[in-house]
Amino acid sequence: MSDLPENDQHMPLVSHLTELRTRLLRCVAAIFVIFAGLFAFTQQIYTFVSTPLRAYLPAGATMIATDVSSPFLTPLKLTMMVSLFLAIPVILHQIWGFIAPGLYKHEKRIAVPLLISSIMLFYTGMAFAYYLVFPLIFKFFAAATPAGVEMMTDITSYLDFVMTLFFAFGVAFEIPVAVVLLVWIGVVDVKYLKKIRPYVIIGCFVVGMILTPPDIFSQTLLAVPMWLLFEIGILFGSLVSKRGEHPDDQPADDHNDQPPATQA
Repeated sequence: MSDLPENDQHMPLVSHLTELRTRLLRCVAAIFVIFAGLFAFTQQIYTFVSTPLRAYLPAGATMIATDVSSPFLTPLKLTMMVSLFLAIPVILHQIWGFIAPGLYKHEKRIAVPLLISSIMLFYTGMAFAYYLVFPLIFKFFAAATPAGVEMMTDITSYLDFVMTLFFAFGVAFEIPVAVVLLVWIGVVDVKYLKKIRPYVIIGCFVVGMILTPPDIFSQTLLAVPMWLLFEIGILFGSLVSKRGEHPDDQPADDHNDQPPATQA
């Protein structure tokens, strides 16, 4: 037998893998292009990100670098992460371009707003952390420093700390998108989400307790927005029908339109 049918059968997979590789390369290229544009401002970027901590350092205290290469590598690492965050719209656009051909028209009408909302919510979560949460955290840490101990934070440790919080808050603000997606694909329904609302509220405060200093104000500052975002997700989830319930989800079958065969 000829191998041609078998090769033809595998061509779609090869085409998908080729397209996936192309889109991944575009994502990497976008990150490096942004990084190249920001390279000359690495020191200024780190100064901006470290401002919330430096504002609460004791008089005369500064941040320190305990490793020989830290003054150069740490701002460089931060600039690379900033480039990744700034390239998120491009990355999500490439993901959208890869999965869009497999979606129905009404699914695309849902997916586009979700895509845009996920980008805006992620950036909103990072801004929320920088402008509201960081000042509270660092003010608490500065006030809690024991007597006789001078607060002098290592720049690498600070970068690891703030990037973890940036990512955590960015992901936490994706709650509405996650809720709508879960409702859309049929994992949960709105009635069940309303039923577990008390547990979700408790979970929000537990997450707030873990990610913020042990004071009720900063915990509430994270927990309440997370709960409100969950409620927004329920609101929009109630407007979305489950995938498979829309008429366009069932491809037309030409054989079903034919009249049944007459028995002899």
